[in-house]
Amino acid sequence: MKNLTLTDINIARDRIRGSVYLSPCAYSEILSNLLGCELYLKLENLQITGSFKERGALNKILQLSDAQKKNGVITASAGNHAQGVAHAARQNQIPATIVMPETTPLAKIRGTQELGASIVLYGSNYDESYARAVELQQEKGLSFVHAFDDSAIIAGQGTIGLELLEQVPDMEIVVIPVGGGGLIAGVALAIKENRPDVRVVGVEAERMPAMQASITAGKVEILRAANTIADGLSVARVGEHTLPLVRQYVSEIVTVAEEEIAYAIMALLEHEKTLAEGAGAVGFAALSNHHIKDIKDKKVVLVISGGNIDMSTLSLILKRGMESDGRLAWLKIVVPDKPGNIAALATIIAEHHANILEISQNRSVSEVELNETEVDLLLETKGREHINVIKKYFLDQGYCIKD
Repeated sequence: MKNLTLTDINIARDRIRGSVYLSPCAYSEILSNLLGCELYLKLENLQITGSFKERGALNKILQLSDAQKKNGVITASAGNHAQGVAHAARQNQIPATIVMPETTPLAKIRGTQELGASIVLYGSNYDESYARAVELQQEKGLSFVHAFDDSAIIAGQGTIGLELLEQVPDMEIVVIPVGGGGLIAGVALAIKENRPDVRVVGVEAERMPAMQASITAGKVEILRAANTIADGLSVARVGEHTLPLVRQYVSEIVTVAEEEIAYAIMALLEHEKTLAEGAGAVGFAALSNHHIKDIKDKKVVLVISGGNIDMSTLSLILKRGMESDGRLAWLKIVVPDKPGNIAALATIIAEHHANILEISQNRSVSEVELNETEVDLLLETKGREHINVIKKYFLDQGYCIKD
């Protein structure tokens, strides 16, 4: 692969112009106030396929020969790249085969099928799916459209950087999700070649820090596969071509934990009415948990890279996020096993303006006396301070609260 240049990204923008949505980069007053910076959200979750991936896929497919287009294309993807390839292929009447991990969220499988692609479910992670896709590509003579390690793909993703230079020309920090590196490599090149002073920060899932590990090692490191709610970033091996670009143009890479990602998804939905998948929310997770330093009063751009999230997964994540924020909390109280005691608990909780979502009692717990019972309550509260006030009241009244 030839060395990628700013010219390649400019050409890619002209090539895909009119076929890819110019996503807004909206100022967020609420999140700016929360973080103490001037925050802008690049909403790539509003693309037709729900993520930035169609940019690189289209740029690659438009450069295929007529014979290659006739034979068809194949790729491996955890979901968003799959939909990007499927959409670009359908636009150009090209057969597309997508190999997806068996763990891919149903929403992404359905979305890809609806775009007319043939789906092959194989393996438990991207790397296993990739190996199978390479086998099928060789068997059937298809053209491979790599998810990130291809100059055409990187150039296509880099068009986001050109847009940001126009939308927020005085930006100081750009925060970008990192999986295989195609997105951050292209965007960082586009921005830094025009504005070397801009600080580009990448964010990985803590469970899959493949880029961070590779930068530290000075070569591509292969990690053990691990599950993360940021499934779009679950790549065990970054690109041979993305790594040098990231090392050259990216200022730092930070990681975020699963609980932080869950809370970020909830916060973006609650405060901004923006639905981000795990991979799309890692940047806000890093900012809100202070993993990125020196942002006070700075102009910060956050790339919301995608919004394709399974509804059942979203439900679990929202519950997890509310638990992390203290708005859902389990309270275990030991009371005398007498009529009216549970009603008394409910009255106290109501007086403290909390809501009981679930309630159960267990007389068989070994730690309680024979004439006692443990009452388990799932409460909806206003946050950690609120639940602490409720706990203190019960303790002051002589109740026993279990951890």
